[in-house]
Amino acid sequence: MPATLPIESNSTPASAPTVAPQRVAVGAVSYLNSKPLIEGLDELLEGHATLRLDYPSRLADDLASGALDVALIPSIEYFRGQNYEIISDACVAAHGPVLSVKLYSRVPWGEVKSLALDEGSRTSATLARILLAERHGVFPKLEPLPLDHRTQDSSADAILLIGDRAISPPHEKFLGTWDLGEEWLEWTGLPFVFAMWVGRRVEGRGLMVDGQNSLGKSSSSTLNPQPSTIDHLLSAARDLGVARLDDIARREAPLLGLSLPTTVSYLSENLQYHLGPAERNGLKLFYELAAGLGLAPADVELRFRQG
Repeated sequence: MPATLPIESNSTPASAPTVAPQRVAVGAVSYLNSKPLIEGLDELLEGHATLRLDYPSRLADDLASGALDVALIPSIEYFRGQNYEIISDACVAAHGPVLSVKLYSRVPWGEVKSLALDEGSRTSATLARILLAERHGVFPKLEPLPLDHRTQDSSADAILLIGDRAISPPHEKFLGTWDLGEEWLEWTGLPFVFAMWVGRRVEGRGLMVDGQNSLGKSSSSTLNPQPSTIDHLLSAARDLGVARLDDIARREAPLLGLSLPTTVSYLSENLQYHLGPAERNGLKLFYELAAGLGLAPADVELRFRQG
């Protein structure tokens, strides 16, 4: 239960309690592609919200259960939840090749009968199934590809890889390779949104975060020091991260075993971080296609806090 504090007065005894504001529980992933969205976010939210870093599947489950108020989740999870709202214009999207989501096939695309899915690839797995079904009329049997397994460990016709396993190509030779961001753009003409900030719509409760917006002395001039809602803070963190892409790349490249040029290019050229009109249209089309194939519930409304 929220703690209460007495109201002090010089003239009368304390009488009416005031309820201390409940902190917003925020969750995010800490993958390379999300680093620009959470740069400095812990400092932005300090004193007003808690920030937890975890796996996407756990964040999605905790947002659905109410353990989290706001989370950066894969886009497919929005459609599988209830009473959700996209609360920020910060996102992880691609306007073409994404580099870190690739589908490899040992057979012609129209002959794919089995598909091995990289663990944790819920949105990318849905996108791969949409592209195979809509473009080639195939509905392969699915099987997992554990994180500690190589492509050679699977006998599936096609294999979906995400993250650094996709950025660093497998040694095995394949008949065909799709970069799913590139394939989606060529097929639809729209960007693809992989993840966005989502909040639960709770009657009578807002997601206001009161207090000073501050990322420290080095960046305070870039922020408006006024009370702000959580969506503004998330956008501010994104703006700071985009301004620091080179710094993020230098910090993360050696940890992931990637070259600095590859990491810089990935963060600055392959990924986009603003949820604009084109991204919204891409997200809407992704949902319609997923729902049409039974990969997402029907009649889900896309709700955007901004705009």
